[in-house]
Amino acid sequence: MTAIGAQSVIGRRWKRDEFAGDARSLAQRLPGHLLVRVLDDGTVLVGRIVETEAYRGEIDAASHAYRGRRTPRNEAMYAHPGTAYVYFTYGMHYCMNIVCGEIDVPHAVLLRALEPVSGLDVMRALRGVHSGKSPRTARTIPDRELCSGPARLCQAMSIDREQNGLDLVTGRRLYIAAPHARLELPPIPASQIVRAPRIGIDYAGAWAAKPLRFVVKGSPHISKPVPARRGVKLGNRGKVGRPAKPNAPA
Repeated sequence: MTAIGAQSVIGRRWKRDEFAGDARSLAQRLPGHLLVRVLDDGTVLVGRIVETEAYRGEIDAASHAYRGRRTPRNEAMYAHPGTAYVYFTYGMHYCMNIVCGEIDVPHAVLLRALEPVSGLDVMRALRGVHSGKSPRTARTIPDRELCSGPARLCQAMSIDREQNGLDLVTGRRLYIAAPHARLELPPIPASQIVRAPRIGIDYAGAWAAKPLRFVVKGSPHISKPVPARRGVKLGNRGKVGRPAKPNAPA
C-alpha cells in the first residue's frame, strides 16, 4: 500500500461522548476509524483500526480490574471515557487500551491491530529500534506486519507508559479521528466486521469463550485470522465510519 499524507486522511476528532459506554459497544464501533500519533518532532503517524478487544470491568475475569482490583498500574482504567490506558506486559511489551466506562467504572478496549496509513517509513524505523533490528533490516518489514498485534502497534506508533493516562479528547499527541471524506482507502462495511473470542486469556474461564474480539475480516493487518467456524458477522448496518450512539446497548 502506498503511504498517504496524514492531513489528507484525518477527519473530525472523536468527542467525549463518543467514547462513553460499554466496552463491547466501543470495541465494535472503533474499527474503520483512525489512531493518530503526533511525535515530538511533529511527525504524524496514522493507522486505521482493524482489530479490537473489549474488557468489561469488574465482572470480566480477563480484565485487569476484575473483582474491583485497583492498583497504580491500572488506575487509568477508572478515569473518564477517552483516556488512554497503556500497560507493560511480559516484561517487554506495551499495550494500549481506550477507557470508555464512566469514572470509576473500568471498562476498556484493547487496540490489537492497525492498518498503517501514513508515516510508514517512521513506523518501520521505530519497529526496528524496539525489536533490535538493524536499520537496513527494519526497512524490509512488510506493511502487514507493522502494527499487526498490540505490541507491534505500540512500537510502530511510539506508545509507551508516557502516554498512559493521556486524554484522547483534548490531547494533541494521541487521539482518535474519523476518516476524512478524501480517504483513498475503501470504506469498511459493517458486514465485514466479525466477532470472535479474545486471544491469550485461557485463564479467564468462561470469559475466554465470549466473542469480545472485533476484527475486519480479510484484513492482512490483523494479529491473527478468525477461523470461519468461530467468527460471527455483526450484520449489514451500512459502512463503518460514523460512530453509533455512544450509549447503545452492548
